[in-house]
Amino acid sequence: MTAPAMERIEAGRWYRTRRLADDVTLIDEPWIKAFYRCNIWHVRGRERDLLVDSGMGVVSLRQHVPLVTEKACTAVASHTHFDHIGCHHEFDDCRVHPAEAAILAAPTRANTLAEAYVSDEIFDGLPPLPYASATYGVRGTTRFNTIVDGDVIDLGDRRFTVIHTPGHSPGGIALFEAATGILFSGDIVYDGPLVDDVTGPDLADYIASMKRLLTLPVTMVHGGHFPSYGAERHRAILRDWLARRDR
Repeated sequence: MTAPAMERIEAGRWYRTRRLADDVTLIDEPWIKAFYRCNIWHVRGRERDLLVDSGMGVVSLRQHVPLVTEKACTAVASHTHFDHIGCHHEFDDCRVHPAEAAILAAPTRANTLAEAYVSDEIFDGLPPLPYASATYGVRGTTRFNTIVDGDVIDLGDRRFTVIHTPGHSPGGIALFEAATGILFSGDIVYDGPLVDDVTGPDLADYIASMKRLLTLPVTMVHGGHFPSYGAERHRAILRDWLARRDR
């Protein structure tokens, strides 16, 4: 017996938003299963706004989430896997670490990991036509500047420091706001199953990144996937991971 076709979701229903504290808004794609669903973070600033990651790009973010067009917006890539940079091409001011700039400029199904992970099985409802998992790919952009460890993204009244966090990917970055203790951690750490099956130099990088994050005076972590969490949970996740991997 043939399984019924999965529902196609209208573009207007694809995204959902939830405003949190500190002028931070979570944007996500609820029709993607939780493990694959990227958290898209929007931060309001006095002079410009900040967007951390942009989802799969199967539906236009700028057309269907008016929040991201209210003000000039800097779109940062925590890293360049398919689920994090799908709509970066829609923004004039993008930022990415140099180690992954070539991927943002010329993404492929292989170098964004879409080839390995994207199929209809990652969805609870399919994107609108003409989307097809077999041919899905990220659209690249050359409208970006590179950012490195120690750089600051200034929104006028808020300043986020770039922390290079290699391990999950070579050019992974986190953003830390010292004034509030908020950390946007990307995929190096979040409160869920981490994609951390690395060895050799990549494992050494991952361990160093996790140790560094443990030293930060964090109050709230907004990760690349799964719910946000506070300082105590953050330290517990890091210490547990290091106890298992740093041997």
